[in-house]
Amino acid sequence: MIDALAKKKIGVIMGGLSAEKDVSMTSGGAVMAALEGAGYNVHPIYFNGPGVVDEIRKVSPDIVFLALHGRYGEDGTIQGLLEIMGIPYTGSGVAGSALAMDKSVTKKLLKYHGIPTAEFVTLWKDRFDPKDTMAECIGYPLVVKPSTLGSTIGMSFVYEEKDLLPAIELAFEHDREVLLEKFIEGREITAGILDGRKLPLVEIVTPKGVYDYEAKYESHDTMYVCPAEVDENTRVMLQDMALDVFNLLQGHSVGRVDFRIDKEGKPYVLEMNTLPGMTGTSLLPKAAAAVDIDFAGLVETILMGALKRDAR
Repeated sequence: MIDALAKKKIGVIMGGLSAEKDVSMTSGGAVMAALEGAGYNVHPIYFNGPGVVDEIRKVSPDIVFLALHGRYGEDGTIQGLLEIMGIPYTGSGVAGSALAMDKSVTKKLLKYHGIPTAEFVTLWKDRFDPKDTMAECIGYPLVVKPSTLGSTIGMSFVYEEKDLLPAIELAFEHDREVLLEKFIEGREITAGILDGRKLPLVEIVTPKGVYDYEAKYESHDTMYVCPAEVDENTRVMLQDMALDVFNLLQGHSVGRVDFRIDKEGKPYVLEMNTLPGMTGTSLLPKAAAAVDIDFAGLVETILMGALKRDAR
């Protein structure tokens, strides 16, 4: 037990209003179990809408662990609420959360700063013309996904034109902004950042070669290789690039940057996750475990990051 946290009343906010609610509940349950097992004074706070304000007040936490995913959890809104209430919270701040949550904005910033990312176009629901998807600007195969959602929900891999419109319509069911992104054939590798430390790389290996919802949460055949089997130069390049992206998007304390590596070994940044999953299949805990940080230690380190920001 860490002394700075021992006397704190810790709230774990989970649930939310996004399509990622179930993933959030799983993350929150795992965090709760770890903190309870370590002897901390921890309380669940369920986010089911505007009533979350009353739920927070009932618990009256000294600090909050955000086990939220998706809209209203990772986009800066709950962070802004906690700022107003004067409660320290885990993860990035309002601006950093908002920037990283919007994949289109993230990719525009990456391109501006010369950081490689796959070619893309953004579509808006209120002015979408099915006859002009601009897919020809990218070429097939491509990935269609909601711009402000995670956990691969609403995402499709499109290999030919006939499948494009259904994929766009599916993504629009989850978001008013949709991203069409060139699919980079190759390897999927993720790099975690924890308290300024570059964690070991994790490679995701799936039977289909794509990391979709099924591969992430349902398949028993998905493999995670940590540390990823890459040469030293590639390891350093990816870890350094991940930290650059983390700093560019105003990350704080913890984050995860996802890459695709093409067949020539060139990396492309996909996105940054400011509240990485904490489930049994989540990538950040795997990376932490590779450097002997157990799950409880990971949760404690993330909480300490909240205290450090509050102290500043």
